[in-house]
Amino acid sequence: MKKFALTTAAAVAVSLAAPALASDKNLDIRVSLILDGIYFNELKQGNHSPAGFGGDHHHHDNGDNHSHGLAEGFNLGHSELAFEASLGDLLDGMLMLGFDSNHIEVEEAYLKTRSLPAGFQLKVGKFLSGIGYINSRHSHDWDFVDRPLVNEYLFGDHGLQEIGIQTTWLAPRDSYTLVGVELLQGENPEVANYIGEQEALDGTNRILKDRSGPRLLTAFTKWAPDLGHDHALQLGASAGYSFSYQYTSEHSTRHEDWDGKAWFAGLDAVYKYETGRSHGHGNLTLQAEYFYREIDVDRRDVNFAADSHGPVGHIRNVSSFKNKQDGLYAQGVYGFAPRWEAGLRAEALGLTNELGRGDGTNHDTSYRYSGQVTFRPTEPVFLRAQLNHNDFAGDDGRSDKGWEFMLQVNVALGAHGAHTF
Repeated sequence: MKKFALTTAAAVAVSLAAPALASDKNLDIRVSLILDGIYFNELKQGNHSPAGFGGDHHHHDNGDNHSHGLAEGFNLGHSELAFEASLGDLLDGMLMLGFDSNHIEVEEAYLKTRSLPAGFQLKVGKFLSGIGYINSRHSHDWDFVDRPLVNEYLFGDHGLQEIGIQTTWLAPRDSYTLVGVELLQGENPEVANYIGEQEALDGTNRILKDRSGPRLLTAFTKWAPDLGHDHALQLGASAGYSFSYQYTSEHSTRHEDWDGKAWFAGLDAVYKYETGRSHGHGNLTLQAEYFYREIDVDRRDVNFAADSHGPVGHIRNVSSFKNKQDGLYAQGVYGFAPRWEAGLRAEALGLTNELGRGDGTNHDTSYRYSGQVTFRPTEPVFLRAQLNHNDFAGDDGRSDKGWEFMLQVNVALGAHGAHTF
């Protein structure tokens, strides 16, 4: 409630201030509103969570247990209210509030420099990390209704979104070469989950310890050769290291605590071909990403109630283990007519799916195949129909296949900044 009140107050305050500030010639404030609606229908029920990824995942949930949080029927999708401003040649500022029917939050709030020497740029605040390709893009800039599985399950519902500082360097070369480093607070539940020290039990300390932030370090690079006017290619590589990964769960008489570290690495590639014909006719976009994540933790369970194993404070299940998981997707979108495009996407999650807890488990790979058709009657509006075929492995080893249909309407109102490549 407190978070809701703060974010709502911030939105109202900025909204009221915008006309006055905009009248100042030194500020150029742009306001935009993205409204998103989704109709969802599960045509055939299958497994909702890919094996090995469901136990500690933190989705927004409308009570229907679908992995993406959509209820059957009509949904207010992920809408956004954005304020962008420039302070001369010095700074750009961004405040973006994301909301659906149940949540509102500050998605991004940052300042970015415009004129540092030697190709350097700083971004400070809360922002979407520059790792990979899809991670830094908002949902209205996606080619499909839903986030790719590998980004959703390795980095969370909102991708890797943190408070911190980002430094990038654009190399003085003919080809586009960008290198970036981020120092982040480290609170992402999938790669940097942080709980902090917990109370001792009857004189026995728990394994979870306080660690001050920042706790997550990431780096990325993007390279784009010059392929001429019609063709464009961008290749990328990313990695990250979390100095703290913690997890706890409560069983009938004991706390199960994990404390350790995590790291990830990935590759991405995007190719675009533009014909120059009107309204995207004949344009082609190919896109793929792969990410691997490894969590390396110590485990120690502590009794909070006496049981057959011992009294309160009794320690057991002391061990160390690793969880190794990965995923990838590849997609293509083609403009088959003016204002019309169609796309196909294939995904695999858990090609490596090793969970080391206990005696260790190797889960099967989960797959998803999607097709979409999009119509853009005018530039800021699109209507999209998408069909998903889920072939998710179950934790019990069974694979139940499901079908989903989604119809999306997305409208952009106001002045919205240009999207990056």
